[in-house]
Amino acid sequence: MQPGLGLRFGALDERTVHLCVDAQRMFAEETDWHTPWLRRILPAIERIAAWQAHRTIFTRFVPAENAGACTGTWRRYYERWPDMTLDRLPAGMVDLLPSLAARVPPARVFDKRTYSPWIEPGFAALLQGTEAVVVTGGETDVCVLATVLGAVDRGYRVVIAADAVCSSADETYDAMVTLYSSRFGEQIEIAPTAEILDAWPATP
Repeated sequence: MQPGLGLRFGALDERTVHLCVDAQRMFAEETDWHTPWLRRILPAIERIAAWQAHRTIFTRFVPAENAGACTGTWRRYYERWPDMTLDRLPAGMVDLLPSLAARVPPARVFDKRTYSPWIEPGFAALLQGTEAVVVTGGETDVCVLATVLGAVDRGYRVVIAADAVCSSADETYDAMVTLYSSRFGEQIEIAPTAEILDAWPATP
């Protein structure tokens, strides 16, 4: 492991929540947004979700109906990706991957329309009483980034599971790990799943 990585601020407890970002079929299957790494990191996500199912929140990125329903740069975004709108996506592509969906309940699902869940009404309330978040999912440089920075801004201890997050390209994943560890060292920790689970007792 690189210097500076690992759980440097002690064990995790019942005030910790697992935030799994956008582990959905439309990113795992052959679509315009296919992220090949998602299948590779799925076993690590499954381990954390199984260990702390009742403390897991799955976010889902829900695309716009079509580009015409959007304003600002989101309109241009969906003009670039027209086959990823709800009007064109096959049914069920917004769903969680089946092995993760099987954890709901007790795990919870929260839908969002943008990269960050924090601007959606009701998300912050789900974390009432939480002091730390363990982040998994994709992508490290897009929706995970937005989720992590929102948690940092709100003062949460943020732990990123290094082997349970992914990007579309190795170089952007590596760049984000460097950014998180070098620029946010007092607020973000990066550790492998095994170390996180060892430091986070399962509770009923």
